[in-house]
Amino acid sequence: MIFIVAKWPVKPEYVEQWPDLVREFTQATRAEAGNKWFEWSRSLDEPSTYVLVEAFDDDAAEAHVTSEHFRAATAQLPKYLTRTPDIVNATIDQETWSELGEMSVDG
Repeated sequence: MIFIVAKWPVKPEYVEQWPDLVREFTQATRAEAGNKWFEWSRSLDEPSTYVLVEAFDDDAAEAHVTSEHFRAATAQLPKYLTRTPDIVNATIDQETWSELGEMSVDG
């Protein structure tokens, strides 16, 4: 699968609105064939930074970046950011999350 983590540095005046600003993009991406997950979190160390963790089947990434909602997001979202987002993008030999073996929790 293709595994992506991106850090989105949001302008302070838009930080609280960010989940609403990306709602349509998020919902459309989650509905794509081959999308495994598309999850936003807010950094504890940098409160104006949101972290996006996303994953796609190997053959689904091109459809994502050529979709209408992706093009709309790349046109509309930069005005809410302080700079270009950072990204880590890797193809990994895995299909879903694994358990963290070093921190086993007995139910």
